[in-house]
Amino acid sequence: MDTKKTKRYAVLGILFFLPVAFLLMLYPSTHNYNPLEVVHENIKEISTDESNALQDHITILAFLGKEPMSKATAASNLKELVYDKFKGFKKFQIVVVAPYGAEEAYNALNKEISNYEDLRFWHYLYHSDDNIKAIYASLLRTNTSLDSNLATDEVFIIDKDRNQRGRLDDRKENEIEKKVPIYGLYSYNCVEVAEIKNKMSDDMRILFTEYRQKRKGKFEDSNSRRSKDLKQ
Repeated sequence: MDTKKTKRYAVLGILFFLPVAFLLMLYPSTHNYNPLEVVHENIKEISTDESNALQDHITILAFLGKEPMSKATAASNLKELVYDKFKGFKKFQIVVVAPYGAEEAYNALNKEISNYEDLRFWHYLYHSDDNIKAIYASLLRTNTSLDSNLATDEVFIIDKDRNQRGRLDDRKENEIEKKVPIYGLYSYNCVEVAEIKNKMSDDMRILFTEYRQKRKGKFEDSNSRRSKDLKQ
């Protein structure tokens, strides 16, 4: 009888202390994560309206071109996997840079992806063809280009200070060990569901964590942490 009680208490003790120990192991890492890197600075403002400007917003910037219905899959993935997940976060928005003359096509796309849901943090900003090309070519760091319809499946993360965020080194651990040349991740392909679910969602969470810690006065960038480690 005593043996059974001892075993039962031992099992209960393990079940109680194991999660606690696991959380204690994770706790330090919450203060030492790597912030999402700035891959390009000083993105030019694309709106004069403060409600949908890049400044002071965390923005997903998209280019769906003159025939947005042809990009319905990318738009739907963006809405379901990104917008629906992060629309409750303060100052979050999705901005689609669209060409003049395609307003009706974008109204149709909006009906296609909205399902009568609230899209108040999803904006369409209309620009001339030349201005769209200039925004994409000169203001964003990217390994891709717009197609003949001024569209791409790639989207970009822009922070509150109008800096483009991403990964300067997107290599996996085994690639680093094999000394594969460094390659970055400057944009996210909305047709690739795995890329949106894994890499982009993780990067967005990291960026929101950074701003949350900044509000609490707890944020340290990599340079500050390195300096503190050297002093210690």
